[in-house]
Formats: sequence, structure tokens, C-alpha cells
Amino acid sequence: MSVDDHRKLLAGVRITGLWTLLSRVLGMLRDMATAALLGAGGGAAADAFVVAFRIPNLFRRLFGEGALAASYLPIFSAQWEQDRAAAWRLASVVLGVLSGLMLMLVAAGELLLWLTSLVFSGDEDLRLLLGLTAVMLPYVLCICVTAQLSATLHALGRFALPAIVPTVLNLVWLGGAWLVAPRFSDDQATQAYILAFCVLIGGALQLLLQVPTLWRLGFRFQFDWSGAREGLMRVVRNMLPMMFGLAIEQINTLLDSMIAWALAGSGPIGWLGGATYPMEQGAAAALYYASRLYQFPLGMLGVAVATVFFPLLARHAGRGELHRIGPDLSLGLQLVIFLAVPASVGLMLLSLPITELIFQRGVFTAEDSQRTAALIATFGGGVWALCALPVVIRGFYAVGDRRTPLVAGSVAVAVNLLLNLLLVWPLAEVGLAAATVVAAVVQLLILLVVMSRLHALNWRGLAGTTARAVAASAVMAVACWAVLLLTPSDIAGARAVRVVAPAVVGGIAYLVAYRLLGGREFALLWSRGDDRP
Repeated sequence: MSVDDHRKLLAGVRITGLWTLLSRVLGMLRDMATAALLGAGGGAAADAFVVAFRIPNLFRRLFGEGALAASYLPIFSAQWEQDRAAAWRLASVVLGVLSGLMLMLVAAGELLLWLTSLVFSGDEDLRLLLGLTAVMLPYVLCICVTAQLSATLHALGRFALPAIVPTVLNLVWLGGAWLVAPRFSDDQATQAYILAFCVLIGGALQLLLQVPTLWRLGFRFQFDWSGAREGLMRVVRNMLPMMFGLAIEQINTLLDSMIAWALAGSGPIGWLGGATYPMEQGAAAALYYASRLYQFPLGMLGVAVATVFFPLLARHAGRGELHRIGPDLSLGLQLVIFLAVPASVGLMLLSLPITELIFQRGVFTAEDSQRTAALIATFGGGVWALCALPVVIRGFYAVGDRRTPLVAGSVAVAVNLLLNLLLVWPLAEVGLAAATVVAAVVQLLILLVVMSRLHALNWRGLAGTTARAVAASAVMAVACWAVLLLTPSDIAGARAVRVVAPAVVGGIAYLVAYRLLGGREFALLWSRGDDRP
């Protein structure tokens, strides 16, 4: 990699990571407001809202920022290098076809939801779930088109705006939860509907925000089917297997949420032979809040690194420079390991203080905090694997291998579903989280084994980074634990102190220990030269 490429690459990681950090912070604020408004175990509204939101979110990963971006970006990039007019034609046709398909999908989904509500008109909890889903379903159209526009900007080396765009949804949602819903009604079902409309408005604004920048860069919509048909067909052929491979986490999460919604209650389950419900009401909401916490480092680290490295790997493959895939992919994984291992340990150690600080207010009780913290700690154990997966999967897609992520993803879904059914009765919702973590580790190991046979990974560098990260994280854990023991719980602002103080002291301890052990990843992230770890 040239010095210039190296500088641009790391600048992209920094920009994407920092803006993603802002978006995640706003996302935490919105979830704080939602938890205070709807709680986790006090009623059916919280469970119905989070499950309803999962459904359009899954389609976002299936058709939007996951599969579409992974299949469209390399083809657009290759055309951009050869003929920019052809690249813009391809962008226009993909935009037109995607919008048409999503409109038909939304229309069919709304019809299905309406018919289902007529059949089950006596089930109030199901009707609430169906109604909230109907309100948020058009969000699929907005976010999928937004994802294509973001992928176009990524291909052109513009990372800041696509990283800023998610903040719009968070701001609108936050405004609805803090300012509108509490003043409009005390009924939680009505409040949930207000949040659902906020999701829809935020999605529309996300789409519109990127249009002016693309216009300035030269984009003009022109549906030249004949001129872009070949490129479109390549996008579609590549996208179909990618849809499943990149959406594994969302599929597993949706399965967990649906199981939590269906198997939460009290007493015997009539449709399951009289077996007792394994979880109490609120399990789906607790899973949602916990997943939002582990997705904080996932978005900042795994997705940010994958977003920036993917165009680089795609360019290597397009130029036939396959010998550069392994070293650069290894560099991306080293950065993820350096950042994600301490994130895993930190979430496990501070799960309860974080939950109490962020969520425990309003109708979100201390019991809700205990349930959610147990899930955060469980998810935290697998954050390192969940962060590494987007990087490795995009490494396969960059070289045109769509089959391997599909096979590994299928295994992961099967493992997750099997473990869900085995663990949910003895461990309740914690069993669902544990199943997700094990499935992610299995998926990552399969992908790494196959990748190492195709492209020479820097195993020595990866092993060194992992050893240093684990050792430094152990030092960090001791520092965090000591600060927690020394921090009284009855002082003003105790909740904030019990999170901030251990995090700051632990973070400093980690960086110092890592540097003393010879690690250079932190300096690399902020370097402007061509130093490597």
C-alpha cells in the first residue's frame, strides 16, 4: 500500500469511527428515552415496538446497506475508473429498480399485515405488533435507498456524510420520545405509535440529506436501462447470495426477538402442550436494549473498519493485485482486535453500572436493569467476534467469493436456532444471547480458516496483537474492578461516576499496558505516514 493510500485509509477509519461514535451516543440517548417511556417488563407496548422495529431493520440489512452495498460498490467503483458517465447511469438504474422493488414489497407487506389483523382481531397484543409494523414498514424504502446513496459516496471516497446520516434518525426518535410522546398521551400503546411515526420521518430525512452532495458530485437521475443493464445484472447476481451472508446477525437477532416475544408470559403455554413459559414479559425489550449496547462498539469498530477497508480490497481485486488482499485484510483485523477485545471485557465488567446509568429511570425498574445487564454481559463476551465478522465477510466479497459467507452464515443460523431452543428454558433470555455469541464465534472461525487457505493472512501479526490485547485487557479489568470497589454508591452522581471513572482509568491502563507490551496500533490509527504494526 502506498503512503498516500495508507494515509487516506486511516483517515477514513478515523472519520467514520468518530462520526459513528456521535451517532451511537445519540442512539444511546434515544434508547434511554425509550426505556424511560416504555420500560422493559411493565407492559406489552415495549415488546411490540422493538419486535416491530426489528422487521424493517432486517430488510435494511437484506436489501440495503449490507447486501446491496457489498454487491453494488465494487461494480460502481470499477465503472468509475473506466467511464464515469456509465457509472452514473448504473447508479440511476439501481436507484430506480431498488425504489420500485421496495415500493412493491411495502405494499405487499401492508396488505399481509391488514389481512392478518382481520384474522386475529381478538388478540390485542398481536394487533399492536401488527399495527406498529404497518407504520414502520415504509421505513424499508427510505433506508434501502439511503444505503445505496451511501455506498455511492463510499465508492467516491466520501465517508463523513454517510456516517453523519444515521444521527438524523436518532435525533427525530429522541425528540419523539422526550418531547412529543409524554406530552401527547399517558397510554404506552399510543406512545409506541408516536415513536413508530418518528422512525418513518427520520428515515425520509436520512434519504433526502445525501441528495445535494451527490448532485454536486455530478449525479443526475437518468433511467438508461440498456446502457446500465449489464452492470445491473452483475449487481443482482452478486447480491442474492450476499443478502443472507451479510444479514446473519440481523436474522439471528430477529429470531431471538420473535422467540422472546412468543415464549414470554406466565403459566402454561396452551399451544405447546402445557409447558411453562421460560421467560417473563419484557424479554424482547430487554434483548433489544442489551443488543443496542453491544452494537455500540460493533458499529464504531467492526462496521467502521469494514466500511473503509472494503473499497480498498475491491480495488485490489479489480486490478488483479490479489497478493495485497491478505496483508491489508490482516491489518484491518489487527485494528479490530486491538479495539474490540477491551470493549468485550469492559461490557462484561460494567454491564450493570452501564444499564443503571443509561436505562434505569421512568418505568424502567431496578429489576429491568438486572435482566438487561445479564444480557449485556453475555453479549459482551462475543463482541470481538461480532466486530471481526463484517471485515472478514467483506474480504470474501471483495474477491468475488459469495459462496463461503453464505455457507458459514447458514451454519451460524442453524447453530443459533438450535441453541436457542436448548438454552431458553434453563437460562431464559440469557440463553438466547449466549446462542447468538456462540453462533458468531463459529461463523468467524469457519471464515478465517477458509480465508487463510485462499489468501496469506499475517498470522504472526494477528497472534501478537491478540496476545497483547488479552494481556492489556487483563490489566484493564483489574484497574476497573479496583475503581468500582473504591467508588461509593451513595455519592451525588454515583451512577455516572461508577461508569465514567472505571472506563477512564481502565482505558488508560489498557493503552499504557498495550504500549509497554510493544503494540503500535493506537499510534497507527492516528499516524499520517506508512508505519505498520
